[in-house]
Amino acid sequence: MGVNKVQLGTSITVEITGFGHEGQGVGRWNETAVFIAGTLPGETVQARVRRCAKRHLEADLIEVTQAHPERQKPPCILAERCGGCSLQHASAALQLDLKRDLVQQSLSRLAKLEVAVEPVWGCKHSLGYRNRALIPLERAEDGRLRAGYYRRGSHKIVNLNHCPVLDPRIDGLIEPIKRDLEKTGWPVDVNLSGKGGLRHLALRVGSATGEILITLVSSHRQLKGLETLAQRWMERWPEVVGVGLNLQPKASNVVMGPETDLIAGRFWLLEVFDGIELRIAADTFFQVNTLQAERLVEPLRAFFATGQSATVIDAYSGIGTYSLPLARSGLKVLGLEVHPASVSQATANAERNGIGTAFFEQADVAMVLAERLKMTGSLLVDPPRKGLSAEALAAILDGKPERLAYISCNPSTLARDLQQLCGEDGGYQLERVQPVDFFPQTSHVETLALLTQSGSGA
Repeated sequence: MGVNKVQLGTSITVEITGFGHEGQGVGRWNETAVFIAGTLPGETVQARVRRCAKRHLEADLIEVTQAHPERQKPPCILAERCGGCSLQHASAALQLDLKRDLVQQSLSRLAKLEVAVEPVWGCKHSLGYRNRALIPLERAEDGRLRAGYYRRGSHKIVNLNHCPVLDPRIDGLIEPIKRDLEKTGWPVDVNLSGKGGLRHLALRVGSATGEILITLVSSHRQLKGLETLAQRWMERWPEVVGVGLNLQPKASNVVMGPETDLIAGRFWLLEVFDGIELRIAADTFFQVNTLQAERLVEPLRAFFATGQSATVIDAYSGIGTYSLPLARSGLKVLGLEVHPASVSQATANAERNGIGTAFFEQADVAMVLAERLKMTGSLLVDPPRKGLSAEALAAILDGKPERLAYISCNPSTLARDLQQLCGEDGGYQLERVQPVDFFPQTSHVETLALLTQSGSGA
């Protein structure tokens, strides 16, 4: 029976043999690949066909008839509905094994690289680790406000008052803020299907300091009484140091727009990262798991300290998360970052901490990397999920820095880029592949790859 001839709703029995990038179990039925969320390799399950794609099926789990011994009860009561965390049904140890396999398979299948992937560095806290939340809002037909994450595979919001992976200091604010917003009568229109209005609630906490920023994301500024409400929040919760209004009038997957109004308090919170005080705004990028992000500092420091270049280029440097610790260890660092606000914060953070060997340039990495690589043989890249642009990759292949550290949040694009870097044109040798669990309970994994030019040695 072909894929297109399977009737939706058909009940099928599937042996799960693999694990997908989005956390689904993968098996085969009548020689056709089947993706089933909530399942684990080694299990036998009953499932109902929900979607017939060109080359695979997607099915919903009905029953696990033979369970994996490391299957566990999810810590969140909304696990079966919410699409936020896809691995809660796996033990912590199994999650790490699956993530290591994901990185290993990506490198072997996509990049054709047979390398030993290190065991994943697990997270001390598998719950309560996220320092930031971006929560969609919508108003139900009865006028009540819903706040939560999207149901798996849809744009329908699963209403929640509590999210176990959030830092408890911001998790505890969701329900009271939701009640306050419900009383305002402000329009809510997350998908901009009507006249616009509130779209998201953004919360950020300094893991080391406990300082909190509350930001409302809206398509417009017409929110009567916002100043009064902001002051009330700051009086109720002394740890809240700022309340802002971010404007995002575009229908986009990018949650926050480029403009944020300060309503009360200050724009930034204080965080301590590897002993360095950072000021972080609500709308700038910072890793959501502070403690795990810190663990990458030491291998980066050791890797670049033994190189021949005293200068490191940090491409996609953000607010200086890794530039500043490297500079403080005695290296000279040039950070390249396209977002002006992040560059300003990085420069200010360097000055505030007395780090005089870190410099930041507002520039598109793809446009300037080739020229900047003429000054050094050491490069750190931490690109977005889509990986290196063709221009940035070409600059590296041409400039051939002696040492290259690549931090990736997407094993597929990491493998794609490593295939070229470690190929004949690149000439790089993979010295180490170290996955780190930044995102427990999910299928996402951060990976540090350390590369040297063939013949230069580790």
